[in-house]
Amino acid sequence: MAETTIDEGETNREMEVAPALIAVHPLEKSVAVAAGAELRVFDLEGDCPVTLLDDSGGPLHADSIRAIRFGAKGRLFASAGDDKLVKIWTTDSWRCLRTVCSEKRVSAVAISHDGLFVCFADKFGVVWVVSLDEEEGNQPLVNKKAAPILAHYCSIITSLEFSPDGRFIISADRDFKIRVTMFPMKPFKGAHEIQSFCLGHTEFVSCLAFLCTPDYSQGFLLSGGGDSTVRLWDIASGSLLHTCEVGAQAELVESNGDEVCHPAVTAICTFPVGSLIAVAIQSLHGVMLLNCDLSGRTLSVVKVVSMGDVFIATSLGMSSAGRLWMVTGASNIHGSNFTSLARVKVLAGFEMSNNLDSSENEPCMLEDANIPGGEKVLEKLQGCVSLAKEEKALAAATEAVKIAMRNLLIKKQYSVDKRELRKKSRNDRKLKQ
Repeated sequence: MAETTIDEGETNREMEVAPALIAVHPLEKSVAVAAGAELRVFDLEGDCPVTLLDDSGGPLHADSIRAIRFGAKGRLFASAGDDKLVKIWTTDSWRCLRTVCSEKRVSAVAISHDGLFVCFADKFGVVWVVSLDEEEGNQPLVNKKAAPILAHYCSIITSLEFSPDGRFIISADRDFKIRVTMFPMKPFKGAHEIQSFCLGHTEFVSCLAFLCTPDYSQGFLLSGGGDSTVRLWDIASGSLLHTCEVGAQAELVESNGDEVCHPAVTAICTFPVGSLIAVAIQSLHGVMLLNCDLSGRTLSVVKVVSMGDVFIATSLGMSSAGRLWMVTGASNIHGSNFTSLARVKVLAGFEMSNNLDSSENEPCMLEDANIPGGEKVLEKLQGCVSLAKEEKALAAATEAVKIAMRNLLIKKQYSVDKRELRKKSRNDRKLKQ
């Protein structure tokens, strides 16, 4: 069985390019960046870099990390990627609680809000669950294995999220689908009850996020995709409430003859309070801010905040302090002298009311010296304080990420003859085995 839906002979080296990722502790106690196989963490409370402790018996990450995230309460952190390892960390000591081996490369990870379960998805379309409850099954924590709970049937899963109330797990894939599944009381027996499908994207779904307010505690689902849109959903019914053409609004959609190029939405980040949404888009030198009118169930563009000529965010993270952390960069950049690059920037000035109509609340990019942690945090997360001399390499990195994402997630169209040839070649390999 192939590891992905792409034939071995057609695997493009550019697919190995991995975007730099960022995750921020819910209370901004720490911040983590993944660049290639490196996981870099800075303790903002202690104002010092973190040394990761891994006594789980498993190896450190040996290949590109594709997913990192904190749990809702910030006590747990998970990292996973192309080395088929999922590592679960406790953030009080940054010790690895356990290492789980996946059968396939891992593409997404989520932590249940009660901190009892970690779910991860692989590039063959299967979602797995790991229990962190020491009483579950009466097994020692280190000996527990992951169990499959649902599948998207040979479609790469791109994003995983738990609903705010913990009742549902939401999974998105390259085949334009978003699946909303009831998360069972006993997940090791499988998740068989599908609540809804959210259908409407015309290209791969790249990211998911929930928007919650005191008046709408159940939250509404937001999704971004390769069709340059951000969409608002009611997960209970699967209804599409509104579509915001963010690529067109930012004037990034290009026509090349008969082909229209839609830059993908790469990240969506919601604010702890209010209805403001931050969106990262390929080719956008900055971040787009949206507002959600929850009473009218609509999305609208507030503004685009420019980050300079070479900063195209590959990942976003929001803190409870109202600061938006951003990173750009990549690993395995072919033709570059650098194995990985990561440049971190921070936007501040977001009031908890999310009212950006007033000039007093205008978001501003912090100077490096004014970022929480200052130059020490940049030295840890970037590998050095300044990357001013690496602007060309950063530009090459963002372009490599764009090409790699489209090559991996956009489904190829084949003629009838080509499809038959591909079937024959696969059957021939099976017979040889």
